Amino acid sequence: MEQMEPTSPSRKGWKGYAYAVATAAACSLLGIAMESRFDPVNIAMVYLLPVVLIALWFSRGAAIVAAVLSVASFDFFFVEPKRAFAVNDAQYLLTFLIMLSVALIISHLVKNIRDEARRRGALEVEAETERIRSALLASISHDLRTPLAIIAGTSSSLVESGDRMSEEDRKALAKALFAQSCDMSEHVAKILEMTRLETGSIKADLDWNSIGDIAGAVLDRLKDKLAKHLVMVDLPSALPLLRVDAALIDQVITNLLENAAKYTPAGTLIRLRAEVDRSDIVVSVEDYGAGLLPEEFKRIFDKFRRGTSEGAIAGTGLGLSICKAIVILHRGRIWAEQLPGGGAAFRFTLPVEAVPDVPSEA
Repeated sequence: MEQMEPTSPSRKGWKGYAYAVATAAACSLLGIAMESRFDPVNIAMVYLLPVVLIALWFSRGAAIVAAVLSVASFDFFFVEPKRAFAVNDAQYLLTFLIMLSVALIISHLVKNIRDEARRRGALEVEAETERIRSALLASISHDLRTPLAIIAGTSSSLVESGDRMSEEDRKALAKALFAQSCDMSEHVAKILEMTRLETGSIKADLDWNSIGDIAGAVLDRLKDKLAKHLVMVDLPSALPLLRVDAALIDQVITNLLENAAKYTPAGTLIRLRAEVDRSDIVVSVEDYGAGLLPEEFKRIFDKFRRGTSEGAIAGTGLGLSICKAIVILHRGRIWAEQLPGGGAAFRFTLPVEAVPDVPSEA
């Protein structure tokens, strides 16, 4: 399959705006064809994807123009009173705000990525931008579209029927809205973290730390998420100190424990342990749930790759990729393996270095 050449900066100027006009017109025609079978809120989602694509491929100005044209077209053709630039229903103001916000957020993210790529050298610019752009688009397509749709639907229900709902129902909708907003925030945070790791923006702040102290802080912070599971901790006090970035290793252990809790039934045993293996410390998070299929073990750390059993559970598929990038940054390795009798173990190594002598006081 022939690959598209990246759009050069000189071509982005006028082509971005041309595509903004063309996609707004195309979406309007498609929306008119859908109008008899779909609600206006669903038709609004048709306008959202071209806005995201233009934000990824072209300038911030083109993305804003695309968003404004999409909002105006949607208002003119599908919002009462039709064929007029007026809005009688407040729920559509939220829809308009989401579309404009998406254009600005994605444009800002892509601008930062492009600036970082330019600093890494002219030969790497287009390849790096293309790769990260594809990763962003994949995540948006798979994981941000659903929370956006739920947020729009929940907000619509509150606007249309909130005054007729009981206090309990309003609170339930507000909680659902908050939960989806948190999910979106987590997805974006993981995308940004993965981008920063891959572009070299994150440098490890190495210092001498105890793996037991790092793991203890993680377990204390995750006690609510782990409350329904049986957690066994095996961290010998005699383990040597490690020269690591405590915050980054904290994130690795956090991601592995959260995955174990998220993708196994309540009551499942989760074991966190560490041991010395020659010149490394091996940290393991083991769970005795359904495990993984044999072919999944080698690719489970790929971006946007999730286990077969995880299909019904929301997630970006970036958590394990972030773990891998952090462990490699510390000159370690990470892998997954099947446990005897079922379940899976996720293990990573950290090199043991000689602790320097502390100078004695005179």
